[in-house]
Amino acid sequence: MPRMLDVSDDVRAEIGDEEADRLLAGENTPGSYDCTSCRTPGDSEQERTSTVLFVGDETAVLAFAHATCLPSQIVTVSEEQLQGAVRSITGEDAAGPADGAPNQAVLGVTSGLVLIEGELRPALVVEPTGPIARPGTVSDGGDEFLPLLIEQGFMPVVSLDGLPPVLHGWSVLLAMGRLHAVLQPGTGGGAPVAWWQAHQPLQVTEAWRAAANKTQSVLLFAAPAGSIGRQPREDLLREALDKTAARGQLVASMMPLAGT
Repeated sequence: MPRMLDVSDDVRAEIGDEEADRLLAGENTPGSYDCTSCRTPGDSEQERTSTVLFVGDETAVLAFAHATCLPSQIVTVSEEQLQGAVRSITGEDAAGPADGAPNQAVLGVTSGLVLIEGELRPALVVEPTGPIARPGTVSDGGDEFLPLLIEQGFMPVVSLDGLPPVLHGWSVLLAMGRLHAVLQPGTGGGAPVAWWQAHQPLQVTEAWRAAANKTQSVLLFAAPAGSIGRQPREDLLREALDKTAARGQLVASMMPLAGT
């Protein structure tokens, strides 16, 4: 079976034509894989798959991702982060590096339209690939993702019957129809900084973009790692959000739209 694999020019230049051609021919490509972005299963024979090359100071690791999660690209990381990524990709040393340094969890972001109060609202759903520790602390196996967001002003939600309140100072940056970043207030009243930023701008649907331009706002839902997963359809995404909210594992806010 032919592989539905994307190898970007940058990745090809780094790994060489011979290796890239072997990948495209299916010689070195796993049929099934765990997406390096959302950590859910993928199949390069059934769905478009991106090759993602993590490059550290001394090491390079090739991983695979759903093309809907990440485009094929090179991601430059520190050697320490890369070793953490290797452990994450291979499933080894789930407790973290022996020296106590935390693994780098990645924020997976999914866009979709969610029906609330009779209107389709543009939404982003954020779910990390692993537990989040407080900055400057060593992870003890707990997950501080939701408490940290609640401290920032996100509100716990137990149902999606109503709109969450506006989180002032935060915004969603859209430019040329692509999602670039979620911005948070800068320290000391300075310029906004990126809370989350796409490695490459993410394409959103025309319907999502139209809804965002209509309301000039975006809903952002966030949940702990493993609570929602990658849902292929918006009705399944809504179902997963409802179940996560009912379990008390969902926070949300409304943010102004920046750009078009």
